[in-house]
Amino acid sequence: MHKSGFVNIIGNPNVGKSTLMNRLVGEHLSIITSKAQTTRHRIMGVVSGEDFQIVYSDTPGILKPAYKLQESMMKFVAGALTDADVILFVTDTVEQSDRAAEVLDRIRQAEVPVVVVINKIDLTTPEALDALVERWHAELPAARIVPVSARENFNVEGLFGIVRELLPEGEAYYPKETLTDKTLRFFASEIIREQILRHYDKEIPYCCEIAIESYREEPAIDRIAATIHVARESQKGIVIGHKGERLKKVGQSAREEMEAFLGKKVFLQLFVKVSDDWRNDDRALKRFGYELE
Repeated sequence: MHKSGFVNIIGNPNVGKSTLMNRLVGEHLSIITSKAQTTRHRIMGVVSGEDFQIVYSDTPGILKPAYKLQESMMKFVAGALTDADVILFVTDTVEQSDRAAEVLDRIRQAEVPVVVVINKIDLTTPEALDALVERWHAELPAARIVPVSARENFNVEGLFGIVRELLPEGEAYYPKETLTDKTLRFFASEIIREQILRHYDKEIPYCCEIAIESYREEPAIDRIAATIHVARESQKGIVIGHKGERLKKVGQSAREEMEAFLGKKVFLQLFVKVSDDWRNDDRALKRFGYELE
């Protein structure tokens, strides 16, 4: 008997969805930083065994959209609620937000198995965790409740076993050697964006988007040229820094991450361009791979 299915990871920002996804897949596919709105796209990671295939899907954190980019991000979440075979709703031991109320209503109406994953249990006490488990049993009575610490890799294997158990019977959706549905270009842009999130504060990371202008694979090296798009002229100077020093640091750390990810040498060129208010520009958003309809 072969089992397969789409297991979609949903939850508020900063609860550890991407860390959990990377643990479950065994690869660094999703950006992880302490900043909210780190994940902008829906990223799939495929785990295959002899008698199963799990297609995990990491989604942006639930939020109330303030501009078209965020509207598109929430479309990825809505899609993940409709095509799931299993829903992993990730919460944690510290969040107080009720932003997920509407999504929880839709989860209650879903006709697929739901697992509430309580993450970051390394930051709480057994008594507080027991109270949280009771709260989620009351909130979603039909759901399985699984406490984990994705950061410490605690009980992730137990969660994996529950996911396998809940999968429907079916043939594999992808060839067994498939790891993700995303291209190398996509991961190159995400690695650059991750370094921007790490190197800049305040609004800068949220005003940047990456376009891969060229990606040439050679036997010994990959040659990549990318443009960092910012929303205003003043942001361009901040990203570049004095005599280009800040951009040089981002480029160096991104190149090192790419080489680790690809297992080969990388030559990376970075440019910075002002694309006025790209977060509300339909043409720009489509170019960057966001859904608008």
